[in-house]
Amino acid sequence: MRRKQKEFADLVGVNPRQIPRWKRRGETIELELDNQAALDTLLTQAPPDVQQRFAALMAERASTQHDERAEELLRRDPSTRRHAIDGKVMALVGEGIYLAGPDNRSVWLEPFLMDVYPTTNEDYAKFVLATNHRPPQHWPDGHCPVTLATHPVVWVTWQDAIAYACWAGKALPTARQWEKAARGQRGRIYPWGNEPTAAKANTAESGIDATTPVSRYQSGASPFGIFDMCGNVWEWCSTEEAPGSGRYHLKGSAFTSPFERAAPSLLNAANASMKDNDTGFRCAMPT
Repeated sequence: MRRKQKEFADLVGVNPRQIPRWKRRGETIELELDNQAALDTLLTQAPPDVQQRFAALMAERASTQHDERAEELLRRDPSTRRHAIDGKVMALVGEGIYLAGPDNRSVWLEPFLMDVYPTTNEDYAKFVLATNHRPPQHWPDGHCPVTLATHPVVWVTWQDAIAYACWAGKALPTARQWEKAARGQRGRIYPWGNEPTAAKANTAESGIDATTPVSRYQSGASPFGIFDMCGNVWEWCSTEEAPGSGRYHLKGSAFTSPFERAAPSLLNAANASMKDNDTGFRCAMPT
């Protein structure tokens, strides 16, 4: 934001002496949730040029070094692992009952692994290179834009998502798997809890009007540590709306959606051939 230390501290709502402490600790820092939420809100409300600078810096870092937060997650949490083919970090969602749908009915699911982050443009580029699959239409000359490397891939059909999942040796999650990974076992309304906090997700209220890096909304993670289960992009599921309909469930809402559509229990579906600038996916697999 190119602000002086005191100006920035006032915007975040912390003591100015806190800012140099944060800078010194760098990637090792683990912020309190209220501080992280304040930073998320500040970034959400920032002017477009600030948001673009932030996105470019995140993409530049991702293209030159490992995702240190992901590496730390793997070291610290034995329920996470890195997939052998696409290299994505996956989180374990344990077996058992969870509360499903708007009426919170009890549903049993076997254990499964879910991608911590949606499939990014960078992830999808590996798939395109390996299989010669057609690239998304928003890639200039068919090449992944550096500034969007850590953003979720969009302009992908259900068939495109299935092709990626098959290449990676995974599957698209069922609608029930997706909802459990988002809400946890106790029926949270949102991944972070029951409070409708729009600043924890990239929905229409943010005013960004574009995708954001998949690791940005840290205070909006689900109980299993899974990101972007509200907002950013709609995500394809493997569950068909009705047998033979050719329409498949979409979950999570997007940057184009009002926050009222963000609850993971809500239903949405589209034709398998549909593609748009706010639709992507992530993968799951059995344990």
